Amino acid sequence: MSAPLLKGLKVALVHDWLTGMRGGEKCLEVLCELFPDADLYTLIPQKGELSDTIEAMPIHPSFVQHLPFGLKKYRHYLPLFPTAIEQFDFSAYDLIVSSSHCVAKGVKHYDSVYHISYVHTPMRYVWDQFGVYFRQPRTSWPVRIGAELMRPYLQRWDHNTAKRVDTFLCNSDNIRKKILEYYGRESQVIYPPVDLSRFKPGDTKAGYYLMVGAFAPNKRVDLAVEAFNQLKLPLKISGSGQDEEYCRSIAGDNIEFLGALSNEKLLELYQQARALVFPGEDDFGITPLEAQACNTPVIAFASGGALETVTEQTGVFFAEQNVEALIEAVEKMERSWKSFAPEAFQLQMSRFGRGHYKEQMAHAIEFGYRQWKAEF
Repeated sequence: MSAPLLKGLKVALVHDWLTGMRGGEKCLEVLCELFPDADLYTLIPQKGELSDTIEAMPIHPSFVQHLPFGLKKYRHYLPLFPTAIEQFDFSAYDLIVSSSHCVAKGVKHYDSVYHISYVHTPMRYVWDQFGVYFRQPRTSWPVRIGAELMRPYLQRWDHNTAKRVDTFLCNSDNIRKKILEYYGRESQVIYPPVDLSRFKPGDTKAGYYLMVGAFAPNKRVDLAVEAFNQLKLPLKISGSGQDEEYCRSIAGDNIEFLGALSNEKLLELYQQARALVFPGEDDFGITPLEAQACNTPVIAFASGGALETVTEQTGVFFAEQNVEALIEAVEKMERSWKSFAPEAFQLQMSRFGRGHYKEQMAHAIEFGYRQWKAEF
């Protein structure tokens, strides 16, 4: 059902790219439920990789998907993304709701169109995590040089296009601070949705550790692999992405790569894991919440969104993003995993939920539009 007070408006939803159902897409799915009659704009859609709710929307792609290898190697076209997102025509709309972790918040529109943007993160690979993405030893020299040359342009574009947004929303206090730093704008925190109805504690625990998510550079799957190579403890990894080939190449026999899994199998893994390993710096991070909903503790790097989703009563933190610190945290978990109380997980999860996110988003969009309309 559309947000009742905005019924009758012509609405456009904008999301950077649609290549799978990760955290950002789960947020977008709720927006599609709020505005089922909206049009959905994105740089690249991959049908068959999305939820039924998203795939039921009228989806408008950019020219990027028609470029050579555009669907599989789209990240290589990053310098073209600003041009691609600016080519969409929003003159027929009253309201734009963007879901942005790259360029979606930079869409062009007339002043007569209200634009509210839910920011998962400012473009992390040109701001604070540039080194993680483009200054690794395994990064090829052509990619590194190209990234260094394009970084100033992308930073300017990202900063300057913030003025195209009337109202900023964001997924965590961590990102609120980054929006203020990079864009000079205030934003309202609305925590992302976690479908708590799907996740519940199991009956038994096994001896393995678990990682879930994309093999993106900021996730630091490589760090987990290196640490567990030394620990010789079983680690199961579910997901795929650009660092997968490298991580597989350095992994020992105790590390198992599972690829994409069904919801049922993933739930089983969460329930039986000794702990979830979360070694990257994420903007928010939904997987730690999914694990905690299953009464599974988390080993997390003490930075970014993990500081808002994990507590010392539901996990173990490590302060330095290196192999030695992660090994020490895993060894601490080996000694203490039985001591985590179900009540602590329940208390933590009470702060999050899909219905809570949906209600807050509907209210924020309606309130923002009405206030903007009264001042326009």
